[in-house]
Formats: sequence, structure tokens, C-alpha cells
Amino acid sequence: MATTTRGLDSQGYIAREGSLDLIQQEFRPLVTTARDQLLSVFGPRMTSLYLYGSVPRGTARPGRSDLDVLVALSGEPTDEDRSAAKALAESLDKDSPQIDGVGLLIVSRTQVLSDLERHDLGWFVACLCTPLLGEDLAEHLPRYRPDALLARETNGDLALFLPRWRERIARGDDPRTLDRLMSRHLVRTGFTLVMPRWNGWTSDLTRMAEVFGAYYPQRADEMRRAAEAAYEPTGAPHTLRTYTEDLGPWLAAEYEAVHGLKAPRP
Repeated sequence: MATTTRGLDSQGYIAREGSLDLIQQEFRPLVTTARDQLLSVFGPRMTSLYLYGSVPRGTARPGRSDLDVLVALSGEPTDEDRSAAKALAESLDKDSPQIDGVGLLIVSRTQVLSDLERHDLGWFVACLCTPLLGEDLAEHLPRYRPDALLARETNGDLALFLPRWRERIARGDDPRTLDRLMSRHLVRTGFTLVMPRWNGWTSDLTRMAEVFGAYYPQRADEMRRAAEAAYEPTGAPHTLRTYTEDLGPWLAAEYEAVHGLKAPRP
């Protein structure tokens, strides 16, 4: 179906992002390598393999963007599975100058299709992931509108992240990595806060910040700077403090007031 400028199809559902056809030439060998190595590690237990992020959207920047991959296994991932995935991601990153990092999510097929994850991980797979290999779990999931339920279940847990971020800052984790991680999370949360009113979807962080700013002009500059940091992180100490002590707590409180809290996870 045709997609509107707000990321919806003609019936008002969020249109699925990405396509294997959109992958830029410089990233194609890497995608093939990742697919083959994941098959070697997980074999028939890997029921589905997806790409997400800038690579399947055709907007990746050579040497600057990361490669994001989601693996669904037939059973629950074990600690050994997670260790193997981490080692593979680190190896791909080290050997691939065209990317800056590899994000490798490993989940179970059952988790993706569970009622609890219907409007979070399930939506993510159905709308933001591009099938690369195996079964497409989107065939077993509903279609999604940019409504308050989706807003609550995707980002209604920001308050849980803030103490973890403070711990990582205090521990001395790489500040640029933290800047990139936190700024992306805050921009996406700010966008989904206003998503039902805007009635659309985008994964472009700059546009997310612009949409948010139209509804919260008093916080527009902060969110715009966060979107810039998501692409060009500096890791400045005052920036990280702003995320955890000002913008983050305000956004978490506003989100809870508008949409409520995300359903608790085990």
C-alpha cells in the first residue's frame, strides 16, 4: 500500500519500514557475512532474522552508522547464546570499517508473539524490522496505529532507565557511547509522547525532535540538541547530567501523566 508522508498506509496503519532493496551497495557484503555467521552459530534454532535501523532504510552513513540485527530463536535464549551473539557482534564491528558498531538483539519466537509484547517487541518486529531470513513473524501479529496504547507500551518505562544511566555514568562507561544511547532513547520517547496527537510515525530522529517541539516548545531546543547528539555524540558531562537530572525526569513524569506506565515485565 502507498505510504503517506507521516509513515502510515492508506488505512491509517503504520507502514512497515525498510527493504532489502534499499540497502546501499557498500553494506551488502556485510549483511551477507552477518547472515552467514549467524546461521553458523545458531543453525535451525534461528527461526527468523531481521535487519532494522538505517541500513535497511537506505540511510546508513559509511563509517558512521551501526548495523542492527534481530535474531528470533525457537526457544528462549541462554546465557551461552547471548555470549555467542556478543562475540559475533564485536567481531563483525572490528572487521567492518563501513560501520561503527553492531547491535544484535536475540529473543525468542514465543516472546515476540506473546500478549505482553504485542505492542512493544511485536510492533517493533512487524513495523520496524526488515525480514532477512526465515519466518516473518509479522504474519502472526496485528496491524498497528500510532495510538496511546502503542505509546504507553513502547516507551512508558523511561523512569526505569534513569537510575541505570546514572550508575553507568558513575561507573565511568564511555561517555560518547552513553550520549548516543541516552539521546536516542530520549528523542524516541519524546516523539512517542506526542505521536497519537500527531497521528503518524517516523524513525528519523531529527524529525522526531521537530514533531515533539511543536507540542512542547519550551523543551524544543533540548530535544533538538539531543537529536543532534544521537548522530554526533560528544559525551560532555553537562549533557549527560541534563539527560538524567532534567530532561529525562521531566519527560518520564509527563509521559506517565499523559499515557500511563508500561505494563511490568518479569
